[in-house]
Amino acid sequence: MLVVAGIVLVAANLRASIAAVGPVVSDIRADLGLSSAAAGLLTTLPVLAFAGASPVAVPLSRRIGIERTLAGALVLLLAGILLRVTGSTWAAFAGTALLGVAIAAGNVLLPVLVKRDAPAQIGPVTSIYVTVMVACAGLASTISVPLADDAGLGWQGALAVWAAPVALGLLVWLPRAARTPAPVADPGGQAAPPTRMRRSAIAWWVTAYMGLQSAAFFVLVAWLPDLLQDDGVSATNAGLLMGVMQATSLVATIAVPVLATRTAGQRRLVLASSTLGIFAAAGLVIAPGDLALLWTMAVGLAGGSTLSLALAFFVLRTRDGPDAAALSGMAQSIGYAFAAIGPFAIGALHDATDDWTAPAIVIAVNWVLILVVGLAAGRARVAAEP
Repeated sequence: MLVVAGIVLVAANLRASIAAVGPVVSDIRADLGLSSAAAGLLTTLPVLAFAGASPVAVPLSRRIGIERTLAGALVLLLAGILLRVTGSTWAAFAGTALLGVAIAAGNVLLPVLVKRDAPAQIGPVTSIYVTVMVACAGLASTISVPLADDAGLGWQGALAVWAAPVALGLLVWLPRAARTPAPVADPGGQAAPPTRMRRSAIAWWVTAYMGLQSAAFFVLVAWLPDLLQDDGVSATNAGLLMGVMQATSLVATIAVPVLATRTAGQRRLVLASSTLGIFAAAGLVIAPGDLALLWTMAVGLAGGSTLSLALAFFVLRTRDGPDAAALSGMAQSIGYAFAAIGPFAIGALHDATDDWTAPAIVIAVNWVLILVVGLAAGRARVAAEP
């Protein structure tokens, strides 16, 4: 139970401090005098940090241990959250970069912790932590404006409140890190060497799946409200629909990890979730505003499913904890680097065409690619196999 509690406390902090920014970004721009491009960089910076820092998390955890690495990440996250609200432009960017680096460690190491400490409960524990992660992100995006405006905290206060759950996590992880001995080298050389993931075909399929589904998510977060508003949906309703998308994704994050562990392969889940995503994307091409509620519910279910599957693949496609760490680090570093391009590319395409039809078609094509790649990643294979 203590293991699960520790995992949940880390998961609660993996998206909230990022999701809280979007609703108050206009206030940040006005207060700091940022251009649209600079504001876009500020919101994309955590994803770039994920890509850059993910490869470091695994070797660091092998050297000092997973517990110490996660405790250090929470300390860094707390520092980043507090730094970015001090009121200067450089601090906003530096703090955002720091918290992105810290979150990258949690992204990579939580699946490893599940594989190591809860091998008989992979599905339920994955379900719990992914659901908590998504729910906290949804809560953060929902309450940012009320905290900033109604409660009078301003954007700094609305972002600073997310230091509280980090501090709560540290109450668990600092003592755990202190009493956990550092890893020691295997004197007898009995442990199997980690698989070289870059030589494994299944590892590359999982990496591609991670990148494509992440790109789909960040594109929708960045541009779905604008797409809907251009087709007649009010700004208020567009914001509510984003909340609907987050809420429906919780249904998938609760169910999919458990279902994924009941069979050796997950191709049926891939097919169902990707088909739902293609359906929603096609609707956004044909009639985005007319049936906006249907499309957002469908894409919420699809997105929650693909995220859950991507995280489950790190565990299900590997033989042990070290291999899960290696695959998680590889897939997240490369996957998030690709995902960071998505919002910029879609925005540039919209500027070039002055219309949302072409960007919506690209979004639909991406969902087709998620299906193709997912069918390969969902085979009953592990990375240690040729």
